[in-house]
Amino acid sequence: MTTMPEEFVQSTLDREGEAGAAWLAELPGIVDELLGRWGCVPDGKVLHGGVGVILPVRREAEGQAVLKVSFPHPGNVHEPDAFVAWGGRGAVVLHERDDEHFAMVLERARPSTLAEVEDGDQVVTVAGRLSRRLAIPAPPGLLRLRERADAWEQQLCEDTRELTHTLPRQVVGAAVATVRELGRPQPDTVVHGDFHARNILRADREPWLAVDPKGYVGDPAYDGGTLLKSRAPALLEADDLGKAVHRVLDVFAEAAELDRERVRRWAQFHAVQAAFWGRRHGFRVARDGPRRVLLTEFAERLAELLTGRSTGSGC
Repeated sequence: MTTMPEEFVQSTLDREGEAGAAWLAELPGIVDELLGRWGCVPDGKVLHGGVGVILPVRREAEGQAVLKVSFPHPGNVHEPDAFVAWGGRGAVVLHERDDEHFAMVLERARPSTLAEVEDGDQVVTVAGRLSRRLAIPAPPGLLRLRERADAWEQQLCEDTRELTHTLPRQVVGAAVATVRELGRPQPDTVVHGDFHARNILRADREPWLAVDPKGYVGDPAYDGGTLLKSRAPALLEADDLGKAVHRVLDVFAEAAELDRERVRRWAQFHAVQAAFWGRRHGFRVARDGPRRVLLTEFAERLAELLTGRSTGSGC
């Protein structure tokens, strides 16, 4: 029976509690059943991401591939749909899917990610060009981000009232204005939804391929905001944070062929969300302690730097 990594087991238990424990108890059997059904032979040790396990396999039809099984969560529902929509254009190819078990057989990419590239401009340029390729007309059935706009605005206003924070009123107002002005009238374009350098892998068929999409439909500039937020570790080391932040915006917008102002506004929205989330829950890389405080304060600073002159009326 397939053995799961201890780190993955513990993080799932910490995050999901009893539901996670029940799923983990069934997971080895699910993996073994899928291996047999799909004619997969294990070809390496079990790896894992935040919410799923990845097992390198071999199949007669494709040769090298990976079997991925994710925790059953609404946020993972449309991952295979995004891969179907892209059909291998800028993303790994989907070979098999079992939606009941949140399982897929996918094209195998290399284990190294874009996050390992030291040149920051190269990271952002590669991501921008890939974002442009992924931004295709959306099929029906995917989650429209505009459907989340009301919940986004409600949460921003609740966080403003309920949390102790240092965000000026105009900064929160700018995020609310983005939801009202950009969040509801969004285009029908596929967006990745969790677009950062660790979700972009080196590959053989193409130099870089995207993995782990949420499969949303909306403004491609939304992914630019996600990417900038994920650049926090590199930006923390910048001598001039403001200059470094605006460099990311410039390079990404040009590479992705997007309006820079829309990217800035979505990035500001993501930063405000991250600051409030950090105060309520901490972060995956820092649930508590000094690093949680550091990252939360950095998100607040980033949100202020990204706030433009027009701030909206707020909550």
